[in-house]
Order: sequence, then C-alpha cells, then structure tokens
Amino acid sequence: MKRVKAMKRLVIVESPTKVRTLGRILGGDYTIKASKGHVRDLLKSSLSVDVENDFKPTYRILREKRDVVKELRKAVKKADEVYLATDPDREGEAIAWHLTFAAKIPKEKARRVAFHEITPPAVKEAFAHPRGIDMQLVNAQQARRILDRLVGYELSPLLWKKVKGGLSAGRVQSVALRMIVEREREIAAFVPEEYWTIQAELAKREKERRSFIAELIRIRGEKFRLGSEEEAQRVVEELKRASYVVAEVRRQKKKRRPKPPFKTSTMQQRASSLLHFSPARTMQVAQQLYEGVELGKEGQVGLITYMRTDSLHVAETAQREARQFIARKYGEEFIPEKLPQYKSKGRTQEAHEAIRPTSVWRVPELIKGYLTRDQFLLYELIWKRFLASQMAPAILDTTSVDVIADRRLEIADDESMVSPQQLSAVSCKPDYLFRATGSVIIFPGFLVLYPEALQEQKGQVLPPLSVREVLDLVRLVPEQHFTKPPPRYSEASLVKAMEEAGIGRPSTYAPIISIIQKRGYVEKENEHLVPTELGFVVNDLLVEHFPRIVDVNFTARMEEQLDQIAAGELEWVGMLREFWEPFKQTLRRASERMKKIEVQKPTGERCPECGAPLVVKWGRYGKFIGCSNFPRCKFTKPYLKPTGAKCPKCGGELVERKTKRGRTFYGCSNWPDCDFAIWQKPLPQPCPSCGGLMVVKEGRAECIRCGFSQSVDQQTTKPVGSKLSAGLQGADDEA
Repeated sequence: MKRVKAMKRLVIVESPTKVRTLGRILGGDYTIKASKGHVRDLLKSSLSVDVENDFKPTYRILREKRDVVKELRKAVKKADEVYLATDPDREGEAIAWHLTFAAKIPKEKARRVAFHEITPPAVKEAFAHPRGIDMQLVNAQQARRILDRLVGYELSPLLWKKVKGGLSAGRVQSVALRMIVEREREIAAFVPEEYWTIQAELAKREKERRSFIAELIRIRGEKFRLGSEEEAQRVVEELKRASYVVAEVRRQKKKRRPKPPFKTSTMQQRASSLLHFSPARTMQVAQQLYEGVELGKEGQVGLITYMRTDSLHVAETAQREARQFIARKYGEEFIPEKLPQYKSKGRTQEAHEAIRPTSVWRVPELIKGYLTRDQFLLYELIWKRFLASQMAPAILDTTSVDVIADRRLEIADDESMVSPQQLSAVSCKPDYLFRATGSVIIFPGFLVLYPEALQEQKGQVLPPLSVREVLDLVRLVPEQHFTKPPPRYSEASLVKAMEEAGIGRPSTYAPIISIIQKRGYVEKENEHLVPTELGFVVNDLLVEHFPRIVDVNFTARMEEQLDQIAAGELEWVGMLREFWEPFKQTLRRASERMKKIEVQKPTGERCPECGAPLVVKWGRYGKFIGCSNFPRCKFTKPYLKPTGAKCPKCGGELVERKTKRGRTFYGCSNWPDCDFAIWQKPLPQPCPSCGGLMVVKEGRAECIRCGFSQSVDQQTTKPVGSKLSAGLQGADDEA
C-alpha cells in the first residue's frame, strides 16, 4: 500500500511569544515562524506615494527585516500550506497581505486565519475554516497609511523650514494637540467666581438625638446663588431663628447595573486612573497577556482576548462559563435572569469581542506567581470588570427627605409634630428648603467584587423620619467655594475625549499620545497634559494655515470614511483623491504665507566654551540647553526646570529632574554637592506652621517636617485657604 505523504504546514505570526503559545495548541504538525511585526512599508526616504497614478504606494522590505524575510521565504518553499495567523484587525490583515508579497507566498498556498483569543477552541475553529485575505480591510489600512504619509511628509518639512528641524505634524496627532492647547487656553481665560453653600445638621427630638446632614437647595421657592460671605452670613442668621419640619419623605429601591466589559479606550482610561499606567504601557502589557504567559505545567497560555477593539460583544460560551463561576463562588442569586447584552455606540470595527479573560476560572490570585507586577495588575482589572459585567445588579434602598426651615412656624419646645394645617400653610413657598439623601445596599450584586464601592455607596444613613416631624438645629455649616475651570486633560481623559469626538481608533490612541509628548509639544505635570511653548506655536500655525486638517469634525468624518472602506461601502482611491486636491492647494498657500518663527529662548547665560549666548533647545529626550553657535560649537548641558522651592538641606533651589526611565523627581540644583531628592512635587510656599518644605501628596499640600496638611488646587498645585464664617454655631450653641 502506497504511503500518503504528510502535508507540510507553515504558520506565520507576528511575535515569538505567539509562536510558543500557538505551538502548544497546534502541536508538531505545524511549523510556526514569527515575522516580528511589519516586514514591508513605505520608503522612509521619499513620499513613496504616486499621487498622479491613483496614489500607488511604493513598498519595500524593511532593512532590519531582511534576514527574517529570507528565512520565511525558505520556509514557504518547503510548505504545502501557509497559514497567515496575524492579529484580527485591519493592521493584522495588512501585515498578512504584505507577507504574501515579501515572503513570496503563492496564492494557492495562502490561508488566512483570524482568532480573537489564543485558546485551543478558538485556534482550532479558525484553522478549520481558513479564508482569503480581506482586501476591504487591507485597503482601509492602506488608505489610513497613505493619508498619514501625505499629511506628515508634506506638513513636517514646512514646520522644519518655518519653526525648527525635528518637528512633525500628523493627521490625528495635530488634532489631539489642538484639543490640549484649546483646553489650556480655556483654563487661562477662566475667571473663578465665589459662591457659598449651607448645610444644616439636624437632630430628631428624642433621647438619642440621632442627627443627619441636609443641604440648602431653595430660598423662597427659587434656586439661589450666594456669592459672598456676607450674603451667606445673612442667610445663616435667618436660619438660626427658623423652625425645622420634615415636609416630604421619599423611599424607593434602585438598581445599580454593572458597567460593560472593557474595550480598548475604557481599558486605557481605567488603567490610567487606577494603576497610573500610560496608554502605551497598558497596551504593551495587554499584548503580553494576549500572546501568552508561561503558567507552569499548563504551559504558554493566552490570558485575554484581543486588546484592540471597540466592540462590547461577548461570546455566549464565555458568558455561560462566567455564570457557572458566579454561581459556585457567590451563589445563584448573583446571576442575572438573562445573559447581559451591551451595545456599542456607532459603527464598531477592529476585533469583534470585548476584552475579557480567556477563562474566568483563571482567578488572578491563583496565577499571580507566574505574572509580572504589571501583568497581574492589568489582568486583575480585566478579570474583575468582565466578571462584574456578567453579574446581577446591586439593589439599593434610597431615601430622600425634604425639610422646611421657616420663621412663620411657631413650635413649642416639647412639640414633636406639627399639624397638617401648619405644614400646609408654609409648604407651598417656604423660606428655606433643605434636602438630605441616604442609601443602604440591600443586595450587593456585582459590587461584591468592589468592596471599596460598597463603602462609598453606603454614605449617609438617615434615621427614621416622618412627614410633619419637628427637628432641632444642631449647627449650620456655611462653606466657601470657587467655580473651577475645565480640568486639564490626563492621558485617560484625552483618550475618552478622542473616542467621543470620533477621532482615532483603538490601535491609534496610545501612539498619538506618545508622539505629541516625544516631539516636545506636550509635557506631563501631575498626571495632566500641558502644552509647551513649542506646542502652542505649532498648533497656532496649523490652525491658521490648515484649519481643515486640524478640525475635529473633519477628522472624524475621515475616520467614518475609513470604516466605510473596510465595510466595502466606499472606494479608497476616490476618498484619497477627494482629500488630496484641496490639501495640495492649501499647502501651496501656506508655503507662501507662513512666517518663520523663532522658538529657541535665550537663557541669559554665555557658553563657557565659545562665549556665544546659550538657548533652550528641544531634542528627542525633551528640553536641554545648548550653544546658539551650533554646529560650530557643540556645548550642551541639562535643562533644569525650577520649582521655586528651597532645598531643606542646603538652601539651594529644587529643580525638576528625570530618571533614566523618564520618571520625574525633584533634586537640589547644587548636586552633586547636595544629594537631597524627593519624588513628590515641592511647593514654593513654606509650611505656615513650621516653615518647612511643603510637597503635593495624595492631592494635598503636606509639610515633610511637621506633617501639617491643607488642600491644594489640582490645576495650579497651590495651597488653598478658605475663609471661615463667624456663624458656624447652631441654635443650641446660641442659646
């Protein structure tokens, strides 16, 4: 009997980690190789796009990938079938398409397989149903790449000529910069207004005198605004002479539903706010969890589904597995009646599932020993969010109480209730109306996963109260406030704003935020993004001369068009042509009209080597001080950003510095003679108690010597002092 020759199957993935994880699943029947990302791209030395010939791109094999491609070609020649198992999004589809050219894969050998989690069922299902390259996805990626090349390679040289070398302008990064600059100008133009609130601590007329806090919400039936301490004090004096009666009690049960599982943007936002991860760091760690981690005897395992997604869909198999886990861990009552369904807003693309653990039975604590610190923290965040999304809502018993304060009510000292007639006489338009709210969790539901939320939700527990019940005033608490400007963007809130505006996509948020910082357009201060002088200059030039390119709505429309190309609803060459003609004309006008701008500031110092003025310059690692006589003189020294605070050790000035990894700390300008350094940001104002150094710690200004603490403005990091009202005492104290 003639022996059947075994098929030789080659699988190509992007990363070596994926090779190990897939190898464990597919076994020895497959040879698996890694392309290590893109192997082909546009030439760096030229535009590489023939705008006169339907925007035909010129691709070449990347120099650093030539050996990789050589090895892949050899493997392809030996194989009967070649499976392209790149990531399940547009970028992955494009990599697969480029590989067919670079590795010279014959069409009859090529098989495209896509899976959203690297688990045996998902991988085997994908390999059982291979398909061809989806050219609609490839064309959407090509259109984005060409658009970005046209904008970047045409605008950037203009900035080099008119501002300085080394700058860049991008189709989406310039819009993100504009959002940050405009927010900063809003903050600068903002004029804070003073206002006051008044709270009352009220007690029941009983032996225990149980009390609660209510807030003043209306004066004589109208919403009010107390704009000064004098106005607040007048109201306080009237309230001292008023009688207090419960006018209405409302009780109801409310359901608090869990949030949906993560998509890319919400994962980045949550990791930023809770773990202090940058979007780039979050995506790097998520990639590791997706591609696989060594779990002892279990081997290399993919722990999460694909992490570049804007979908909230969850596979039914994953939902049923979660229900089994919830029933065993918490009980049947924690399972919702129906499988939860979460709908994405607008058109979703990229992967087709939300981010979730590949198996909910891999409890974070059980695999913690196999993970790095970052991997564990992010995996725990994803695991909890997904499991909570599949649990029953929490049920809260909420109570809202309205209390009338009116001088017309005449109540005896021993009276505990007023008559209906008395209440009716003043309830239509009382002098003052206070409101108190409280809630108690009667069923925790998904909140069992978040004990901190349980504590926060309990809040104020109100005593039993009845309509017409008379209350005693314990004290009045007037408090001064100031209206606040909109907050500066953090990396997390910028991602959220970009997503809401419809600019960028799951794969682009992290690179956009990284590039505007790398180029020196934006700096991070106390987790907030602050535009630099260079950022203001570049933004203003682009807004003046290229208003359409940096328009949020225009950029959002282009993202929609890319989605239409991916769906086969729009032809990509026509879309590029519609963009290019107006852009070319705008570029020509800008080249003629844009004035040259000098951004290098003189420091007032002279170069110790040649005597020329020293200026502040920008390099790939941020600001530095260099000689204005460059390139004839190459003298440089670090740029030390002053804080205005004095060193507590030697009296020198504390300056901002960076570690080798880019982390900010503060040290003495007299280093190395003085080695004082501190992580927390120092404040120029000395401690009002002992004169020591004040630093920003956990949102407050705190003295490192005596521990004195006070609130601090989060925008300016200046200590905030508030006026104290003279009328804090209540009716009992006055008596």
